Amino acid sequence: MISVCLATYNGEKYIKQQIDSILAQLSVNDELIVSDDSSYDNTVKIITDISDSRIKIFTNNEKGYTSNFENTLRQARGNIIFLSDQDDIWLDNKVEICIKHLKTVDLVVSDCQIINCNNEIISESFYELRKPNKSSLGNLIKFGFLGCCLAFRSDILKKALPFPTNRKLCTHDNWLFLVGACLFTHKVLNDKLILYRRHSSNISPGSLSANTTLLSKIRYRLYLCLNIMKRYIRK
Repeated sequence: MISVCLATYNGEKYIKQQIDSILAQLSVNDELIVSDDSSYDNTVKIITDISDSRIKIFTNNEKGYTSNFENTLRQARGNIIFLSDQDDIWLDNKVEICIKHLKTVDLVVSDCQIINCNNEIISESFYELRKPNKSSLGNLIKFGFLGCCLAFRSDILKKALPFPTNRKLCTHDNWLFLVGACLFTHKVLNDKLILYRRHSSNISPGSLSANTTLLSKIRYRLYLCLNIMKRYIRK
């Protein structure tokens, strides 16, 4: 069973197109878990109007996109987990390719094309822009992957949940990748499996922003390392 974990906040402009691209790849037994972070636009109404029994909507009681994703993961019942942003578009081979690789590893992360608000491709490869280091240690030095490009086996949640408490020093995407890469098996895919949208209303910088201080980067990484070690020894 697949659980797609989708976090929403004022996403009315693009949410219908994203959900349509997801549901087209799910079976009748799969689920789309939506956690909404108190949207004040028509996001929730648009989702409920889709009227699909696979969609389950929850409210995030702790503000912020990392907590919003954690809330979706707590509700997921599937043995395979996909993360999803509210404003992207899944390409029609995403689930098929990820499932194939998850037969041999616990976590996969893929590349993507980048689009603008008009669905126009503005970059053929996120990897080409970000130039990620594909090893777990190298990714701790420079975070190079997107949460919306992650898929993993639910066993990872036994170590990943609950997320570390300081959300300023632990975002969901970096944390989940590091748990999967350091404590489980993982594979970096070169396949471009989503259209990743960048626009003026994005909630997160999407790993393309580098405006944090050196001290902040060091604190962030030390905090993650400490918590990874704690999860390693946790029974």
